[in-house]
Amino acid sequence: MRTAIVIGTGLIGTSAALALSARGVRVHLADHDAAQARTAAALGAGTVEEPEGPVDLAIVAVPPAHVAAALADAMRRGVARAYLDVASVKAGPRRELEALGLDLTPYIGTHPMAGKERSGPLAATADLFEGRPWVLTPTRDGDTEVLNLALELVALCRAVPVVMDAEAHDRAVALVSHTPQLVSSMVAARLRGADETAVRLCGQGIRDVTRIAASDPGMWIDILSANPGPVADVLSEIAADLDETVQALRGLQSADEAKRGAGAGGIEDVLRRGNAGRERVPGKHGAAPAAYEIVAVHIGDQPGELARIFADAGQAGVNIEDVRIEHATGQQAGFIQLTVEPSAVPVLTAALRERGWSIRQ
Repeated sequence: MRTAIVIGTGLIGTSAALALSARGVRVHLADHDAAQARTAAALGAGTVEEPEGPVDLAIVAVPPAHVAAALADAMRRGVARAYLDVASVKAGPRRELEALGLDLTPYIGTHPMAGKERSGPLAATADLFEGRPWVLTPTRDGDTEVLNLALELVALCRAVPVVMDAEAHDRAVALVSHTPQLVSSMVAARLRGADETAVRLCGQGIRDVTRIAASDPGMWIDILSANPGPVADVLSEIAADLDETVQALRGLQSADEAKRGAGAGGIEDVLRRGNAGRERVPGKHGAAPAAYEIVAVHIGDQPGELARIFADAGQAGVNIEDVRIEHATGQQAGFIQLTVEPSAVPVLTAALRERGWSIRQ
């Protein structure tokens, strides 16, 4: 691939353009908002100049509701030899394109499973897709050259290709992406009118659950409008679980011992099913989940503390698998939770204590 055009210079489009430009591809940028395209160009994502002729690949990175129209316009103008979109739903846009009577031989639907709570070109990074799944949804009538160009794009963005049926993709993202967004938002909404005293008690658990609730509502309305059925199906199952859990909790309130026992059993059931589901979430680099342990270290909120603790762990020969900071309420301090292999716990603990760190038991 030597040339490409990115139509839509938001987070995903600009990130793809940055990755391609960094690897020698000449990228042209187009957006209905010319100022946004110029911003992306100023970041080094490409040029806003029109290509002199058809480019190798057109990447349509607009909201799902506008994918078909943008693709149809690009294909009728013949701006590229091959076309793909990066929308988070796949079946709907293809059906719209088919209804327009277009030749879809040079088209393939794709979806990079990457993103941020922030949107727009200023949030874009060239490494956004590195190590992330990038779904490709080829069809029997698709051109092999188009699939190869899509695979080249994925490779240049350092992502991992995953081939799926479009309908199966939409059901999958409803479960692992779209429904979690709504659930996170619903939990966060409970905080809106909560007493200030209660809000001050927020810890890492509520931060984890509500992190994606900070996402742009307009963007999510576009996404959910394109995939409402599968998301509603998953939410219906969650609603059934909620009803059963509410009944179980009411049972725990009862003076009747049998009802309390049934209530406890119901709560245990949902928690254990949650354990089982959590164990299926892929681990590091997409591998099978591994058993790790946490070493919690008291750390001050001042420059250089994180660098110092990482350096001390490195000198002890311990690889940090993951890290999380638990901030102390009302104090300029907190605990950093270092996730490591179980065999590394005594080594790391001893080394950090020797260097003056306080370990939480």
